[in-house]
Amino acid sequence: MTADARMVRLIMELRREGIDDTRVLSALERVPRDTFVPGPFQEQAYDNIALPIGQGQTISQPFVVAFMTQELEVGDRMKVLEIGTGSGYQTAVLAHLCRRVYTVERYRTLLRLAEQQFTKLRLHNITTRFGDGNDGWPEQAPFERIIVTAAAPEIPMSLAEQLDIGGKMIVPVGASSMGQEIIRLTRTEEGFESESLLPVRFVPLVKGVARET
Repeated sequence: MTADARMVRLIMELRREGIDDTRVLSALERVPRDTFVPGPFQEQAYDNIALPIGQGQTISQPFVVAFMTQELEVGDRMKVLEIGTGSGYQTAVLAHLCRRVYTVERYRTLLRLAEQQFTKLRLHNITTRFGDGNDGWPEQAPFERIIVTAAAPEIPMSLAEQLDIGGKMIVPVGASSMGQEIIRLTRTEEGFESESLLPVRFVPLVKGVARET
């Protein structure tokens, strides 16, 4: 089966699982997931599963990427902060939906690989930073949207404070991989409102930059 045929199959599967935002589905169709998957896992690139990318990290299951992106409700003029660049797949999807993505990664090796893929795909509205995602990107705040692709033990208020009024953050929360859920946090004039969306399993959001393995 060709990559195009596998992509069609994946998009159909995502539709069956409740992903119905046409902008999100179109963005997913425009991003070749195999570009972000290491060689040994190429045959599984369009399967609806998470895959290893090195340094103990994973490229998320396409459904989870699609779900988090759909629930983030990204507009084409928005400035988005992503915490955890990883393979760069989620970043690339966001790049097709918003004005600019600012993305932070604590593994220098992963960030360099992701940057190579952004260049290859001619995604010029992505700005990257090597650093501690817990710090966010205060110099560029406020953001209309923030997405966190690792699980925080509790809602990271250091990031929430970088939201604009009316802004939304999607973040997996839970100290244990068996008890995590995706939370959507909205900043209001009075404070913050949160809602639980979906149980998930993510790698933990770790403080500091990484020592490469």
